[in-house]
Amino acid sequence: MIKKVEHVALIVHDMNQSIDFYTTFFGFKVRTRGESKIREICFLSQENQPGFEIELIRDLVPQEYAEKGIVNHLAFTVESIETAMVYYKKKGISFLSETPNIAIDGAKTIFFSGPNQELLQLVEPNLKNK
Repeated sequence: MIKKVEHVALIVHDMNQSIDFYTTFFGFKVRTRGESKIREICFLSQENQPGFEIELIRDLVPQEYAEKGIVNHLAFTVESIETAMVYYKKKGISFLSETPNIAIDGAKTIFFSGPNQELLQLVEPNLKNK
């Protein structure tokens, strides 16, 4: 029944800072941005991932779901985790560990935080298990 992952929604505190982070570091572009009486929303898309978007939500009026809904982390695939770590360190990202971890499927992973302390991850898949 499920065809693909549609998007991930992240609660943010500063919309402009969040848009700047995801566009500058990861090449996302604003597809649409708008505001209602209770929230500001922005959808970000990326040319290399046309079927996936990040939805940024900034509540103008506190919402109950913001306390109940949790996204554990958002992961980005990279070709070489070591190369990506060097690149993003130069851009100012601090990783939560010095070296990548090895996941149960053999993928290399490393975590870092976004501008709203959202947990983000780089993943170098283990192509032998694909």
